[in-house]
Amino acid sequence: MSVLLALDTATPSTVVGVARDGELVAERRHDPGPGERPGHVRELLPLAAAALDEAGLAFADLDRIGAGVGPGTFTGLRIGVATARALAQAGGAELAAVSTLEALAVAAGPHDGPVLACLDARRGELFVAAWAGGEPVLEPAAWRPERLAELPSVAAGAWLACGDGAVRSRDRLEAVGALVPDDEDPRHAVGAAALCRLAATAPAVTRDALVPEYVRPPDATPRA
Repeated sequence: MSVLLALDTATPSTVVGVARDGELVAERRHDPGPGERPGHVRELLPLAAAALDEAGLAFADLDRIGAGVGPGTFTGLRIGVATARALAQAGGAELAAVSTLEALAVAAGPHDGPVLACLDARRGELFVAAWAGGEPVLEPAAWRPERLAELPSVAAGAWLACGDGAVRSRDRLEAVGALVPDDEDPRHAVGAAALCRLAATAPAVTRDALVPEYVRPPDATPRA
């Protein structure tokens, strides 16, 4: 039996999934309400424990831990990566890095054209990346919203855009022919199933090699 725990704290949400032999068997998430700060520190380990308990498993049963490495908020990424590394060190599970943007794109499919994952990066920017048929067509980057007009010209509606950045930039994306699901569509949120799917197939990395992918300089710099 192979047991995997996947987690992501790159966005304001805290997302956890447990898969056994490649099948999602439990998931938990915390989405902060309006005006509420992200609950990563408070929620991550209890959510993971609850998901494992639902599946009849424990932390000691884990063979692999997949962590969302962003891009995303500096604090959220540090919490998720540090937690995954600590759990792996304590229990001996191997580690895998998962792109938060790719998890969004995977969850939004299948789609005949490119899928653009787009997250609010603050500072007036967006984190963007795109895939088509499982292959990258736009590498992760931080863009000003006006750069969305530079998306490759394809038939109207061929691009599918998902994520909170797509919601915030709906007008710009629709102006270049992209499809943006309704604001409350679940495709705009990182999901446990996609995290587990990517974590199961990603190459294993060492503890020290599991690091956040900021894409740009972090919002804060830790003290020396």
